[in-house]
Amino acid sequence: MDDQEWIDEDQECIPPHLRPPSHSDYLTIVDVTGVHFITVNYCHCPGSLPVHQQLLRGRLFPATLQRLSTAFTFHVLDDFIRDNLECGTSGSNYFSKLRWITSNVFPHLVPDRYRELLRVAWKWRLLKLLKWNGFRHRSCTPQKGELVLFCPACPQPGVNCNPSQNELSEPKYSRTFIMDGNFKAEHMHEKCPDNQIWLMDGHGYMVTRSEYQAYLKGTHHAHERSTCNNHRAVNQANTSRGKLELTGIGGTACARHGCFVPHSVVDFQKGEW
Repeated sequence: MDDQEWIDEDQECIPPHLRPPSHSDYLTIVDVTGVHFITVNYCHCPGSLPVHQQLLRGRLFPATLQRLSTAFTFHVLDDFIRDNLECGTSGSNYFSKLRWITSNVFPHLVPDRYRELLRVAWKWRLLKLLKWNGFRHRSCTPQKGELVLFCPACPQPGVNCNPSQNELSEPKYSRTFIMDGNFKAEHMHEKCPDNQIWLMDGHGYMVTRSEYQAYLKGTHHAHERSTCNNHRAVNQANTSRGKLELTGIGGTACARHGCFVPHSVVDFQKGEW
């Protein structure tokens, strides 16, 4: 018997704070303090803001706009991004922590909003980048690599230095780049690739997907032959990987400070070669 069947048969065994209200005018609020059921009264006065904007004014991010039932506080979204970046916490582990915070005795009875957390976190990151890079009150869309920053210490004419045309050839205004890759960042083929939505296609460090795919199709990839006996890198590069869409990731970075160059990171379709 799964958890849902147990809940349906033994409603009286559920603690009061884990029972949703009997009426329908409530939201499931996900916060750093746990998952809560809160009754919400929306304003329907003439000229009032749409419902989702009312939630945003209350520092709540709705999981969807079609059928409002779950919302995340700004605090929990920022906390999840920090945990994911600094501690490497996955979305599954982070929401599992929230369920334990809500009820350390019955965590399995806490509503599962893991998928909603992932979807909202993607949107939240994009909105933060748009705001930080000055696109909050602009109608134009970002161009290639405009949602991320390059190395602030390296000389960038018009950004952190203003040399004359004759001074650009001087060594102090030159920049040195290195290229490296991770050949263990493998990715399986998507089960439903048509359902994927690319929110930052080419606007960050990764190159534009459509242009990169067109480049790969138009490039002749010949099998490299090694003169060395059983050269591991060459053998791995020529190995067929039908189940994998990507076999690694590579990028260009500043040689002095290690900062990645915007719109320069690509996916690999072969092994190390």
